[in-house]
Amino acid sequence: MDWTEKYRPSTLSEVIGNPTAVNSLRSWARSWEEGTPAVRAAVLMGSPGVGKTTSAEALAREMGWGIVEMNASDQRTAGEIERIAIGGALNDTFSDDGSFLRASSGGRKLIVLDEADNFFGNADRGASTAVAKLIRESSQPVILIVNDFYGLSRKIPSVKEKTIQITFKKPQAGTMAKALYRIADAEGVEVEPAAMELIAENASGDMRAAVRNLESLAIGQDVVTLEMAEGLSSRDVRTDIFELMGAVFRSGDPEKARRIGFDIDEEPRNILSWIDENMPTECTDHGDLVRGYERLSRADIFLSRVMSRQYYGFWSYAKDMMTFGVCASKQSRSRPGSRMNFPGVARKISAGKKVREIRGIVCLKLAEHLHTTSRRVQNDVLPYVRAIVSNDAGIRVPLAEAMSLEPEELAFLMQKKADSKAVTSVLEQVEKAREARIIEGLSKPPSESRDLVPETHPKAEKVPEKQEKQERPAPAATRKTNNSKAQKSLFDF
Repeated sequence: MDWTEKYRPSTLSEVIGNPTAVNSLRSWARSWEEGTPAVRAAVLMGSPGVGKTTSAEALAREMGWGIVEMNASDQRTAGEIERIAIGGALNDTFSDDGSFLRASSGGRKLIVLDEADNFFGNADRGASTAVAKLIRESSQPVILIVNDFYGLSRKIPSVKEKTIQITFKKPQAGTMAKALYRIADAEGVEVEPAAMELIAENASGDMRAAVRNLESLAIGQDVVTLEMAEGLSSRDVRTDIFELMGAVFRSGDPEKARRIGFDIDEEPRNILSWIDENMPTECTDHGDLVRGYERLSRADIFLSRVMSRQYYGFWSYAKDMMTFGVCASKQSRSRPGSRMNFPGVARKISAGKKVREIRGIVCLKLAEHLHTTSRRVQNDVLPYVRAIVSNDAGIRVPLAEAMSLEPEELAFLMQKKADSKAVTSVLEQVEKAREARIIEGLSKPPSESRDLVPETHPKAEKVPEKQEKQERPAPAATRKTNNSKAQKSLFDF
């Protein structure tokens, strides 16, 4: 059995390295004992391998809750999320110890959405709207597990106010080594102290990777030596932009900021946008702000020379100025403590691209119904349709039903957010109308369901066959004229 599963913590007390996060998670869970709390969902955020999923599962066991889990390998469309979430909230189930949990009697189930920051196109169509509805209306506790909370908040803005955010940090190497010693003792394997220290350091805060490295060295061995541990390669950890921003503005170590700046996988122009966006809030001293922008302007000059001269060696000078230079220019030790902001320019570009995509889909649907081109719809029809839909509530449900509008498309026409109450209300009415028609169709006798003639159009009465023959005029060839001496027609011959 895999050691990561064999020694997975069964309670929150066994989760290492994050006592503050564990206590916050436990406090939120206990708020459900008094009924449905104001905050129904928690977001666990942090690097991979720090114990987010393990903590969610341990919480369910500690509280005696059932667990319903969805991850990135599952289909996570709006319909699937609603089906599983509603099923988790209303259906009875069993806990891990086999006890029966009756939903009607208050039996809790923990709904876990792993990798909730990763929704991909049509594969997860409508997922963002369904998740927003879930965290707002769920009758059961919900946990969203993310690596990038800011990526999730860009897709679901309401997640900032409607959830409690709990950050899991990377455990220290010494803390990880203690846990690894307990695993080694349980398996009867002796590990040299220097070897254990190296295993913990190479994992770079990923406890799952550390356990697997120890298992790979201990298979078939009684002793793990330093020489064996030296054969392990250090874990390739991807530095993110938030770590770089913390090093530039808050570490006070220009060398560290420079090192992280060269390790990060980001375009220099993107790094410059991040620093430009956050410098006014991080550098509260006017002198720091002037010096910082002076270094940043020099970095911008080097980046412009890269484009004009096509010499990418200037990138290193630009990165030095925007990391080492900006960090060294901050002489005051003030730390505002606010969160780093996503660059406004990039946010507007991303939002504009999404709006253009939705507009194109809406124009195609309108063009299909109006039998015209999408270009004409965009130029002549769309502004009036948006004005009508925004002001006339009576047309929203028929239009959304006729055009099969997705939440984002309906929100575009109504000029509101996709997770707003007005949009969700219209979609609920559309769904109820569809269900009513299905039920009505199933309740009709087979003869009526096969009748293709609409009720509004009376059936045409059949003309008797004899009467039809009598009223039908005779062909010209058989008609006789009153004047017998008249010239015969060619057809008479």
